[in-house]
Amino acid sequence: MVDSSRVIEQAEAMLRRISPEGRRQARRARQRRFEALLRRFFRAAVAALLITIGVGAFGLLVEPIGMTGLLLAALAIAFVAAMILFWPSPAPTPEKLATADLTLLPQRTEEWLERQRPALPAPAARLVDGIGVKLEGLAPQLAGLDPREPAAVEIRKLIAEELPELVSGYQRVPQSLRREVRNGISADKQLVDGLTVVDSELARMTQQLATGDLQKLATQGRYLELKYKGDSELGN
Repeated sequence: MVDSSRVIEQAEAMLRRISPEGRRQARRARQRRFEALLRRFFRAAVAALLITIGVGAFGLLVEPIGMTGLLLAALAIAFVAAMILFWPSPAPTPEKLATADLTLLPQRTEEWLERQRPALPAPAARLVDGIGVKLEGLAPQLAGLDPREPAAVEIRKLIAEELPELVSGYQRVPQSLRREVRNGISADKQLVDGLTVVDSELARMTQQLATGDLQKLATQGRYLELKYKGDSELGN
């Protein structure tokens, strides 16, 4: 018997491969993993060098360490290197996004979204790819923006509060209820509509930052009306 969920997963993977946004996001995810691996190798090399220098200094200035000391030093280097290389990196969370530095916030949000993507329905996943591309373009524009500016506050509110709340709220809905229509709309449809609003807002913010219209960015009203407040409200 054909596993329908497996078929859906394969179809979604194919859609992502042929989607320009999906391919771009996949490349960025691979690049981030490669860069993270390089940083780990660098830290492991530095740690090994420091241990070697420390052991050598002890042998020269205090007393010879002998074969036992060399063996212990080698074990220490192997242990520290293994810890650095294989210890899992802390996953980004909505709580960490809320306190992230403004210039790093788009990348942190993009990484968090990438981790949530497999649990989202296909239309929402494609929107997440587009949002990721916009976050990539937004990051350089925030480099010179004062975090205390009203415009910066609005950007942080959208991508560090409202966007994670929308996705996390959807994930709190039991999977069996996500396609069930209540009050004329399903949880899947609410998620897609909410992500569409976020996508449009990011495009507007990026454009206004590019033109230097910070006042308009800070004062223009926004309505992310399709947000989740929790399982209890959706169940009513």
